[in-house]
Amino acid sequence: MNKITQAVALEYGMNKTPVLRAKGSDDLADAIVAEARRQGIYIAQDARLAGLLGELKLDQEIPENLYVAVAVILSWVYWLKGMVPGDEKKPPVAD
Repeated sequence: MNKITQAVALEYGMNKTPVLRAKGSDDLADAIVAEARRQGIYIAQDARLAGLLGELKLDQEIPENLYVAVAVILSWVYWLKGMVPGDEKKPPVAD
């Protein structure tokens, strides 16, 4: 298993564009990934993309030049969750 040196967390859901919600290096990166796993959030490993997203400020929308890279990650998550585009805008269904 590779050592996590940098991690970021994006939120899309009801946002028009994905937003950077968390970022960190070393121990904080480990904590971000651990919390994502605890919540059942899918994790993509892309050090280059994490580095680019890590340059953003917290709560900043991703810039247009990263749309395609983030869209690839989102399409993977949609596939894993059995979602289709637009599902992320629907309110969560209570169990």
